Amino acid sequence: MSGGGATTLRISTAGKDARSGVAGDTVLLGLPIVKRAVLAAERAGFERIVVEEAAGLDVPLLIAGTRAEIAAAPGPEGDPGAGRLVLLAENVLPQVRWLRELKQGAPSEPETSGRFVIASPADLPRAEDWLLASLVKDTEGFMSRHVERRISLAVSRRLSGTRVTPNAMTLVSVAVGLAGAALFLSARPGAAVAGALLVLLHSILDGCDGELARLKFQESRFGGILDFWGDNVVHAAVFGTIAVAWSRASGSRGPLLLGAVAILGTILSAAFVYRHTMAQVAEGPLFTSVSRSPDARFSRLADALARRDFLYLLVILAALGKVHWFLVMAAVGSPIYFLLLLVIALAGRRGSAPARDVAAGVAVRVNNPSGRSLR
Repeated sequence: MSGGGATTLRISTAGKDARSGVAGDTVLLGLPIVKRAVLAAERAGFERIVVEEAAGLDVPLLIAGTRAEIAAAPGPEGDPGAGRLVLLAENVLPQVRWLRELKQGAPSEPETSGRFVIASPADLPRAEDWLLASLVKDTEGFMSRHVERRISLAVSRRLSGTRVTPNAMTLVSVAVGLAGAALFLSARPGAAVAGALLVLLHSILDGCDGELARLKFQESRFGGILDFWGDNVVHAAVFGTIAVAWSRASGSRGPLLLGAVAILGTILSAAFVYRHTMAQVAEGPLFTSVSRSPDARFSRLADALARRDFLYLLVILAALGKVHWFLVMAAVGSPIYFLLLLVIALAGRRGSAPARDVAAGVAVRVNNPSGRSLR
């Protein structure tokens, strides 16, 4: 690599004669490996991306829809002159973060931490596992990491090669959640348990949209917003239907008041997070924290409370026939959570001007997200 100027990523190809036995058009989780590298380089901000021609490899088809160029191999084409040149073999799967650090100079972590080398066709299953494992976020709750992600990643692995889009998965998960919420209105035995399980299934499937978006580089701002508000609509529907069912059974209007408080707290919190964090993001993950200062103590507390491990409590209470307790806790907790967000915001404003400027630049999840970049 040479320093200064624009940066160019040149992807070498060997076509069907690749030593690894894995050509650049090998499809991995829905994308050919060369196109996956090109799209990762675009996300990493490379000014120029060059893919070498190779016998038996339809490079124009592989890079269709990207801004990559084609160069003869071998040859000087693609030489950036005074700029930095990064060479990448076609059998190397790079992460965006790793490429971004290469573009800037050198990775801050060991070179192998952000890439996977496919040495033979036997490595393809492990390469899939590596890509899927990179989708798990450090900020996820215990149950999400050890239960929900295992299921959602298995689903995403199977859907990656289909035409199912991230936004379609968002709509499916919302529909499942609303169906579960509707079951709380039924007085039939087991209906509340079935409803709680469907709401939990909604949470699991909700992880698939961000996973698919990141796997197939289909992140979008609209997708992130759809994901965020879809979750909150489902939560509000659960509070509302539990309140109506409890009111019918008791002949009292008190549960309706509790439901209204829980829904109002949910909407206010969601609107506050959207306005003060998500709406400020120009690029990168749309939502990773409920605060612009995610490392602050209260912000970490708010992020922990926002995790959806609480849905397991809904399942347990439904099984015990005490689902109304969940509504009581939501009616108490959601307004308090909104007040906590206000406290975090006020504390941030009291900081120094430079600190506020830095905080305002922090990208905030799809679901990858996040995720989608934007999710």
